[in-house]
Amino acid sequence: MTVRPKKHLGQHFLKDENIAKKIADSLTLEGYGNILEIGPGMGVLTKYLLKKDKTIWVVEIDRESITYLKTHFLHLSDRIINEDFLKMDLNSYFKNEPLAIIGNFPYNISSQIVFKTIEMRDQIPEFSGMFQKEVAQRITAIPGNKSYGILSVLTQAFFDAEYLFTVPPSVFDPPPKVDSGVIRLLRKKNYTLPVDPAYFFRVVKTAFNQRRKTLRNSLKTFNLSDKLKEDGIFALRPEQLTVEQFIELTKSLAQDGNRNR
Repeated sequence: MTVRPKKHLGQHFLKDENIAKKIADSLTLEGYGNILEIGPGMGVLTKYLLKKDKTIWVVEIDRESITYLKTHFLHLSDRIINEDFLKMDLNSYFKNEPLAIIGNFPYNISSQIVFKTIEMRDQIPEFSGMFQKEVAQRITAIPGNKSYGILSVLTQAFFDAEYLFTVPPSVFDPPPKVDSGVIRLLRKKNYTLPVDPAYFFRVVKTAFNQRRKTLRNSLKTFNLSDKLKEDGIFALRPEQLTVEQFIELTKSLAQDGNRNR
């Protein structure tokens, strides 16, 4: 029995064992007892994860894949979750225990997976997985890079992001039209922000929504005071700011008394 890749689920099954092992080995295995794999398909990555001294869970939305996994990974059957990860309540399975996230992620929801990881950052100290290369580059981009944007800043506010290696289309069934990239996120030792996270998110998103404009123009909706506008940071474009500068910018806006919601 094999599983037929389904286009509407964004499935591209990895068929290269060496790459599957490299992805499994990218986790440090430090600071948690559980690993949750998203979208295991036929388990090419799962079998290498099961060799780790951790409790392995998988979440899969495709019923055909669920049937395959239950048939071929009998000792995993009570930890195979038939749900949509994006709608999944992690605490219903893991209580408040920490876990790592890993997977060969469907391209069509990969950014949303990262945003959910950021949302659940208290519980997720490590994250490793495969994305469309362009998205992997966006997550790990540094200031001044054309790929640097909302995803870069919001991820790197809480995690150290590292681009590990590139994967060609030929190792997938069916082959995608673009290269893939594997990244690792390690939660920072101090990952709490000295500002309201929701307000920080709003500042970053508003700035990058008009990324070619200077902050003085892109952040007009914050009703900047004349005094604040004099700060040299407002002459910069968002892609020029480091994560730390975005945090300081958020502090300044909050102190300016313009926390419009």
